[in-house]
This record gives sequence, C-alpha cells and structure tokens, in this order.
Amino acid sequence: MQIKEVRILKLQAPWVEAPRFGPSVPEYREILVVEIETDSGIIGMGYLMLLGGGAETIKACLKELIIPELLGRNITDVEGIWTQLWKKNYWVGRMGITVMAQSAIDIALWDAVGKSVDMPLHRLWGHCNDIIPAYGSGCWRGYGPDGMVERAQRYVADGFTSIKMQCGILYDRHQDVKNVALMRDKLGPEIDIMIDANMAWTADEAILIGRKFEQYDLFWLEEPVPCEDFSGYARIANALDIRIVGGETHFTRFDMRPFFENPNLPILQPDIMRGGFTELRKIANLADTWGMTLAPHLFPELMVQLMASISNPLVIEYVNWMDDAWVEPVLPVGGFYSAPERPGHGLQFKKEFIAEYEI
Repeated sequence: MQIKEVRILKLQAPWVEAPRFGPSVPEYREILVVEIETDSGIIGMGYLMLLGGGAETIKACLKELIIPELLGRNITDVEGIWTQLWKKNYWVGRMGITVMAQSAIDIALWDAVGKSVDMPLHRLWGHCNDIIPAYGSGCWRGYGPDGMVERAQRYVADGFTSIKMQCGILYDRHQDVKNVALMRDKLGPEIDIMIDANMAWTADEAILIGRKFEQYDLFWLEEPVPCEDFSGYARIANALDIRIVGGETHFTRFDMRPFFENPNLPILQPDIMRGGFTELRKIANLADTWGMTLAPHLFPELMVQLMASISNPLVIEYVNWMDDAWVEPVLPVGGFYSAPERPGHGLQFKKEFIAEYEI
C-alpha cells in the first residue's frame, strides 16, 4: 500500500469536436496524466485537462513540490496527504498551479484506494443515487445564433431535457437577448435553458441584461461577473428572478467561503481540478448544510462518482471532450448518468491513445 513511484505523462490530442468559445478554435487538447504505483503493483490514475495551457508548469510543480512528499506514504492517507500538501505549499500557492497539481494526485490516490478494496468510489464513499440527470453543454457562442440552436437540438434529440448556451464576450446585450429568444423559440417551453456568461459583465450589466432574459424562463445564469466579485453576485441574485450560479473558477472551499456566509447562490459548480475529490466532497457537505445543490463543472466521467454518493446532486455537465480517450467511456443514456461499478473511478486510457498523443 506504500507509494513506490509517481509517473507523469503529457498528452496533446486533437479534438473530436473542438469548442468554439470565440472566433479562434483551440488546436489540441492538453492533458496531464499522473500515475501512482504502490509497492504491491496497484496503479491509481489522475488527470487534468487544461484549457489555458500550463501543463509543463504543473509538471514542474509536481516534480519539485509534491512527488517528494508522496514516496513511501500509504495510499489510504488521502486526507493526511491533502492536508500536508495544502499546508506545505500554502505560501507559494493556495490557488492555481499548486492546487491543480495536488488535485491530480488526489484523483489518482482515490482511484488507487478504490482498486485496493475492489470497490467503485461511489460505493466506497457511500452510494446514494442510482441515476443523476445531465445537461448538454457546449452550445458555444462561436457557433453563432443558428449554430448554438443546432447544437442544442442535437442534445434534445439524444434525450436531454436541458442544455447550456453561452452569452456575452462576442455579443452586445441586444444580440444576447435575440440569441436567447431564438433558443427558446426553437426548443419550446419544456427544455431547460442554462446561460453561461463566463464572467463577461459587471454586476450592473448583468442586472440590465438579466432583466431582459427573465421573460424566457431560464434555468440559471452562470458566472455573470468575475469570480472575485462576491458582492456583485449578491447584487445580481437579489435583483433578478433567475437563479444565479457559479463556483467553477474558485479554488477549494476556502475560496468559496463568501458563498456560504451569504448564501445567495442556490447551486454551486466546483471544478475537480481545483481541489480534487477530497475537496469536492467537503464542498458538497457544506453546500448541503446551506440548502445548496451541486452541478459540478465538466469532467462528467469523474463527477458521476461524486454525484452518485452525495445527498444534494442536481445535474452533471456533459460535453464530449474525453469520450474517445477511454477503454470504457462513461456516457449518459437518455439524458441521465449512472456511476460505473468498476473499482476506483473506473477510467482507463486506451493504450493507443497514450501511444499516439504522448509528448
């Protein structure tokens, strides 16, 4: 059960369907894979998919600040390892690179623990939910109004009853309202529409535009302002008759503390790259205490393990970014997820995927 070796792989893989956040399209997927091997041959795997670069920097952080602290430790010391790494790297990190590096390790450790007892993580943590609804994400603003609608209609045809589209950044408030009106007209009243602004506005702008959105029966308005603007979040939530949600850009429960102290957001969207499984389970419990539900950011193939084991799941974000990488992909069926019963998180990269795209 002792950690014998930690390996790092860096992959650059082409997109199956590249996201169109704006006029330009990213060239490839940047994936950082961590493998933790024990003296008995158990191998746990964690990974990060980086949308803004940084793989080499995180790799250097792992080698210098994290891996030396792991060798010889028992893989079941997950909480102890998380706490030690957090405290050790607090002064040079607390957010950003060190927490992302720590998160990859945390995912791999939990995978190894699950494999060591031949249990999937949702059973190890305590199973709660057989199925969890999913929404179809990826109606990117770069597709244009008609393209966003076309992508949403594909999701609806596959059985999804909720979709997410982008607004802001490429569009002024007038075009944003036209885009939302078009989406509602084409999907009808029965499909839930989420809106993601990606921190595009000030609080004043969000309130101005949000009031125009209210007539279209939106399910939520996501990240309307920069993540540091907690007072802006509160102002918007108090001004609009739309759920205001966020959290994907925040690192750990400590960064989210204002959301708990002033619970204006009914739904939190933590990202596993910003704390790992250990931290997301704590965020879930804190959110439940304040009557909040969880709709995690991306990584549905990992998030299904968490969501199947907590008492306050809402919905899983589905996008097809990693479906081609796995020996056995974890996919929604008819708009719903069920957690696999394979040990650990149940994911294994295809050998040919690693061989072709490792740098």
